[in-house]
Amino acid sequence: MSLAKAAGLAIAVTDRSQVPGDRTLLDVVRAVLEGGAHGVLVRERDLADEERAALVTGVRRLCAEHDALLLVASPLPHPHLPHPHLPPPQGRCDRSRSASVDHIESGEGRRLGLHLRRHEGVPADLDRVATFVGRSCHDLAELRRAADDGLDHVTLSPVAASVSKPGHGPALGPAGLRRLASTVRREHPTPPVILALGGVDAANAGHWIAAGADGVAVMGAVMRAADPTAAMRAVVDSVRTARAGAS
Repeated sequence: MSLAKAAGLAIAVTDRSQVPGDRTLLDVVRAVLEGGAHGVLVRERDLADEERAALVTGVRRLCAEHDALLLVASPLPHPHLPHPHLPPPQGRCDRSRSASVDHIESGEGRRLGLHLRRHEGVPADLDRVATFVGRSCHDLAELRRAADDGLDHVTLSPVAASVSKPGHGPALGPAGLRRLASTVRREHPTPPVILALGGVDAANAGHWIAAGADGVAVMGAVMRAADPTAAMRAVVDSVRTARAGAS
């Protein structure tokens, strides 16, 4: 899978600390995928290695069932992901999921992504043919470095005030996102896909697309939601509407 020309992505980011006590993180992952999420970014770096590997394996299976992307915040649990290619999708697949995304599939068939911290470099032993790579970015210097490193995607944050990370910022806002995105695209012929992150919800997801983001990454709005499926579907619809209005 190549993200080089992807647009309209809506990615769910995990945070089990925000999940209500009557469900598990995997319950929420399943729900957001049912709601049309194009992929899931697994964080949970504080878990013990074995526990995190088990979580990634569970999310991996759910993503495969829904024909969705799996992104894993570094480090990858290599011993438990012996081969980065996911199996073919099984069971019901919501084809409207891919209908709003341009060129998300290529002959390479990559569906596993490594997501780096802002200061991390690409591991020298990483198979870039089998794994796409992204990084957390917060300013123009970090965006430029990601483009120079040939990364596939970045999260750009925070675009808005975030309940999940109060005080994190300052928020870029639509004008700041537009300035950074347009600058890196002007300077680099193949810039990374930009996912707006931080304070993203159904009410503002379309604003970030209109401001120049290729997609959005949403965490608290779906992790905390009473109905994660409906919350995710509303974000996906907001992105789809914004893209339709821009075309």
